[in-house]
Amino acid sequence: QRRVHGVMTLLTLHALAGKFQKAVEFYTKSLELEANAAVLCNRAFAHLKLEAFGYAVADANCSIDVDPTFVKAYYRRASAYLALGKNEDALKDFRKVVNLVPNDKDARLKYTQCEKEVRRMKFLAAIISENTQPLSETIKLDSIDVPDSYEGPRLEGPITMDFVQELMLHMKAQKVLHRKYTLMILLQVKDIFQSLPNVLDIEVPSTHHITVCGDVHGQYYDLLHIFERNGLPSETNPYLFNGDFVDRGSFSVECILLLFAWKVLYPGFFHMTRGNHEGRTLNKVYGFEGEVKAKYDEKTFGLFSEIFDWLPLCSVINRKVFVVHGGLFGKDGVTLEDIRKINRNCDIPDEGLMSEMLWSDPSPVRGRTPNKRGVGVAFGSDVTQDFLKTNNLELVIRSHEVKDEGYEWDHGKKLVTIFSAPNYCDQIGNKGAFIHLSGATMKPEFTSFEASPHPTVRPMQYSMFPGMT
Repeated sequence: QRRVHGVMTLLTLHALAGKFQKAVEFYTKSLELEANAAVLCNRAFAHLKLEAFGYAVADANCSIDVDPTFVKAYYRRASAYLALGKNEDALKDFRKVVNLVPNDKDARLKYTQCEKEVRRMKFLAAIISENTQPLSETIKLDSIDVPDSYEGPRLEGPITMDFVQELMLHMKAQKVLHRKYTLMILLQVKDIFQSLPNVLDIEVPSTHHITVCGDVHGQYYDLLHIFERNGLPSETNPYLFNGDFVDRGSFSVECILLLFAWKVLYPGFFHMTRGNHEGRTLNKVYGFEGEVKAKYDEKTFGLFSEIFDWLPLCSVINRKVFVVHGGLFGKDGVTLEDIRKINRNCDIPDEGLMSEMLWSDPSPVRGRTPNKRGVGVAFGSDVTQDFLKTNNLELVIRSHEVKDEGYEWDHGKKLVTIFSAPNYCDQIGNKGAFIHLSGATMKPEFTSFEASPHPTVRPMQYSMFPGMT
């Protein structure tokens, strides 16, 4: 008992400090001493923080097996199901919680919210058809008036550097760009993305470089720090942002609008590819949908979703470096041509090449194993080497995972993870990082950085289920 208590004390301290991977390790040691429903449930919570949704479901299942009346286990499993888009499974667990603790107001509220969402999704599925007019074609900008009292940036013609810089400062002061100008940016960037292929072929001259950034996750003040430290985007200072621009952080609207404005200003020198959080399910659970509705309205969120469906899926830089948000595939022999043939204009599917690109993770184990997230695959160094050889490439750059220094090598330095959101969710304590790739050598050079101060708005402020995970 004393050994269990000692381990529990250490893991609790790690969890409170935001070191969720360390917490998982200590929970695991505790479970070697004793199978305990509470410890299993707590490890499920840590897995949720690490977005290992598949592991979270497995631990919640084990916790329920040990003690079918342990209420928190149903909460944790419901949270994981929501993140995986399995709303009806989540609803069953919330119903179980209400049955176990009928006087718990919070449990009943979550059950009611989830029930409404299930009904809403069924309604949308019933009314959507192939002939539905895209939302972008229904927006009439001329009908939107901007009052004289509005003191923010005004967009009267093409986007200029002056406008983008004014927009940066306006949003830094926690002021909202007028809806008309927001829609103008969105409609312009939608046309740009729609014209692009699935695979961006980026050429960097030998005398230049490109900066590759990973997840930003609505951390606007850290995004500004990247531009302050590395310079504003330009024709001689190009950028590639590798997905997960939104969710978790509560300044996601600011992040995505600034990134879209840069894309419109420098379409050939500012590049963006899709992450697993550029999709409707995670946007609801992790806050972006609620944030857009709070700052604008439901129609504006719908337009964001339409644009996300047109984001390119990956990039190849100088025919040597493959850049993708998540990782590689559940089968050998996948070629760049296979990726080019994907119909990407859709929400993120549950399986297939597109899903694997956005969800998969590298593994120290050779071959392929089920992914901790419950989506995609975990792939070993042999899979990475096979993909590079098949496509005559030299390196994989991916994002998708928090790393202590903001980056981490894997698979014999044939794959590197880059993550650009420091002190992720104001809890993890990690550094952020970005990569410089020289056009002459294509050898990565890393810059790590600490988190920047930001206004006291907590992460997940706008989530459908704040505090769930």
